[in-house]
This record gives sequence, C-alpha cells and structure tokens, in this order.
Amino acid sequence: MAPPSSRRSSYSKKAQYSVFTGYLLATLGALLGAGLLALSLWQPSSFAPLRGGARDAVTPAGEGAAAVRTETKGLLDTLAGYWRAGSQNAALREEVEIARIRLAEAESVKQENERLKALLNLAEGEAKPVAVARLVGSSASSSRRFAYIGVGFEDGVRVGMPVHSPRGVVGRILEVARGSSRVLLLTDSESVLPVRRAKDEVVAFAEGRGDGLLRIRLINLGMNPLKEGDLFVTSGAGGYYRPGMAVAIVSEITSDGAVGRLIADPSATDFVSVEPIYEPTAVQAAQTPIETEVGD
Repeated sequence: MAPPSSRRSSYSKKAQYSVFTGYLLATLGALLGAGLLALSLWQPSSFAPLRGGARDAVTPAGEGAAAVRTETKGLLDTLAGYWRAGSQNAALREEVEIARIRLAEAESVKQENERLKALLNLAEGEAKPVAVARLVGSSASSSRRFAYIGVGFEDGVRVGMPVHSPRGVVGRILEVARGSSRVLLLTDSESVLPVRRAKDEVVAFAEGRGDGLLRIRLINLGMNPLKEGDLFVTSGAGGYYRPGMAVAIVSEITSDGAVGRLIADPSATDFVSVEPIYEPTAVQAAQTPIETEVGD
C-alpha cells in the first residue's frame, strides 16, 4: 500500500498550477483591457473598424428582432381594433341612420318645392286654371273612384271640367256644390278617356278598372304595337281635355291593348288644378240629343 502523502503532493501541485494560470490570465486580461481603454481614450478612431464590424455582425439579428416587434405591435393593435369594433360599428350605424333621416327630410323638402314650382308653372301655362285646390279626400269603394276638392260653384267650377296635378290628368268634375266638388277619377269603372301614344298616333281609350289601374283598349285591332313603358297622353277627342296631358304608362301587354298605371296617382297628389273645358261646343254637341222630324 503506497503512502498517501505522495498522491496529495502531486494533486496539490496541479491545483497550484491551475490557480497560478488563472491569476496569470486574469492579470493579462486586465492589462489588455487597460491598454485598450487607454488606446481608446488616446485615439478613439482606432476602434472604428472594429465597431463597424460588430454592428455589421449584429445588424441582421437586430432587424429580425425589430420585425418581430413590429408584427407583435400590429397584432396587438388588430386585436384591440376587433375588441372595439362592436361599439364603433354601433355608433357608425346610428350615424348612418341619422344621416339617412336627414337625407330623406332634405329630399322631401326638395320634392315639395318641385311640386309647388310645377303647380305654379301649371297655373301660368296655356290654359289659365279656374281654381287650384287641395285634394281633400277620395272614396274607399272597391269599384267606384271619387275624390273631393274644396272649391265649387262659387269659385267658377262647373261639371265636366278636367282636373289634373302637375304630373298629369286626375279626372274631371262630376258634381258641384257651393264650396266643394266631387271628382270622377280616371280609375273609376265608369271613366273612359280618349288617349294616344305620345311618340306617334296610336289611339286608344283609357278605361278605369276600379282597382287603381287603367285598361288601355286599342281602337284599331290587329297586331298590338304597344310595349311596356309606352307613355299615353290625352288626344283631345271628346272636347273635355286639352291634348298632350300625361295619363298613364304601360305596365302590362294584353291581347287588345295594355294595362297602364296612372302617372298622376291621386293618393300621392296634394294639390290639383281645375281647367276650363277644352272645347265646350264639342261637349255640348255630344250631349244634345239629335232631333229628327217626322213627316206626315
């Protein structure tokens, strides 16, 4: 058995060498650092290449970190935006609804001004109106269509006078009282109005159907030339209405003509104008019975 003292001596020498080497390296490192510090203070530009190389080495890693930071910030902003989107959308919907209401009010005022201007132009047109009045009501019967206006005999209104709005024909006077009148609407089942197509001389009769629409019956039967969207106006025949007044637009084609919808819808009409009969003599001649003499 070897004496233990020899192993301890060898082990202690290695430890001493290691400690000495560590102290020596630390001393050399301190001296090198002090020298580099002194050199940097004496000539700062000497380390510029080293600093530039170090920056070049760490720039890619810095750019990657910056990109990650930017993406993270954008993701957080997006999540925060989604979080606030509900309340923002509700506020925007309320603002849009208020804007629509204001726009509708402005459009209503605009349309009212246009109707009043059209009515003024109507009063200054070819035929001077007998009276201008508000359409105060209409009948609710399923087959008969009447309306009432607040002018009558004292205002110069007479039976047979045409009544129309700024858009077109409404009907004609059926009964007259002292301060009011009853109007036979074009949609009444007993109303028949001679009309023609606005773009040519295709003539027809516009007959009321009692349901708010007109039946346009062609006089000359054969190939039906009518198309949807055709405009029909008064022809002047019969003597009641002056020619060229808008009546209806074709909405459906039938075998003997078409079905049309009124241009001057009474339910959407505020004011109407009562005009003189276009040709009173023609109306009187049509209403006077023909007398024949019988010889002995």
